[in-house]
Amino acid sequence: MTPQQKEIRDAVLKMCERFDDEYWREKDDEGGFPEDFYQHVAAGGWLGIAVPERYGGSGLGISEAAVVLQAIAESGGAMQACSAVHINIFGLNPVSLHASEAQKNRFLPPMVRAEAKACFAVTEPEIGLDTTKLRTSAVREGDHYRVNGSKVWISTAQVADNMVLLARTTPLDRVARPTDGLSMFFTPLNRERVEIHEIAKMGRRAVDSNMLFINDLMVPAADLIGEEGQGFRYLLSGINPERILVAAEAIGIGRAAVRRATKYAKDRVVFGRPIGMNQGIQHPLARSWAELEAANLMMLHAARLFDSRQECGPQANAAKLLAADAAFSACQAAMLTHGGFGYAKEYHVERYMREAMLLKLVPVTEQMILCNIAERVLGLPKSY
Repeated sequence: MTPQQKEIRDAVLKMCERFDDEYWREKDDEGGFPEDFYQHVAAGGWLGIAVPERYGGSGLGISEAAVVLQAIAESGGAMQACSAVHINIFGLNPVSLHASEAQKNRFLPPMVRAEAKACFAVTEPEIGLDTTKLRTSAVREGDHYRVNGSKVWISTAQVADNMVLLARTTPLDRVARPTDGLSMFFTPLNRERVEIHEIAKMGRRAVDSNMLFINDLMVPAADLIGEEGQGFRYLLSGINPERILVAAEAIGIGRAAVRRATKYAKDRVVFGRPIGMNQGIQHPLARSWAELEAANLMMLHAARLFDSRQECGPQANAAKLLAADAAFSACQAAMLTHGGFGYAKEYHVERYMREAMLLKLVPVTEQMILCNIAERVLGLPKSY
């Protein structure tokens, strides 16, 4: 890391001290959006780390945003903490890149100041990662679009004021390419027209996940981002930063797990000696440290490529793949180090493991990453 990045890391870790493991365990038990944490991050200026200065941000790169999110995860907040600030830090990247100047001035400053929240409404039931098959429709009627459809796994919809919405403005059978005809909007989340149902899930309870049913939502044409029909291309502009930052978060969770397991291995005495003297305890933790550091280097490399406007797709994908695997292995090693107590919420490592599992699944599965690398890097034929 650069000296500036090291300063950012230290500052964020210091900020997170008041939101310790006990804070996040309570959130995991009780649920409810961590508003005090969210506002504290905003007060430190971190929500706008990658937003241009003219819109109230710091104008720094994805590399610095990765440092911020990794430190937040490593502090013990894991995915609950990171997901609370995701949309502000990098979810608006397509808006920053493709919205008009007037739209940027309207949308971005309130998000940086934590005066508004947003959700990212792309994924749909039964569609999965086959985004070109999205069924939510947006039909132009004068100066508005009439939107109907459904979305699933939409984070923070319970508390969001706005949503980044991807919908089909031209039917699939009327476009030259499947990627054409999708449009992106940044628009208010009108709860009179959007029915929101929270999904009960395994972890990350402080940040809600939801099913959305959209019924005749009228979206102003002024909320269309960029050109009609180009939404899929705009969506792709945010994929590599997402991979990079999710990798950073995974590494942070893995480090938190190794840190707790190491302390326990030093303190826990069985048969008259600390269990950390046993190689059966030492070796899994040492291997996890090595795997996390290797994944971290790939993540930082991908981030540097992105910030210098170089091709980084394979590196961003590889970083996400390696980091998710390393984090899950580290959490597993931490639980096994704790023995039976690893299953107890009191020691926190079971929460880390549940949240690390999420990163094996989203925003893209390891199988899809491996297919992409096989095709784009190795030149193998497409398998699906």
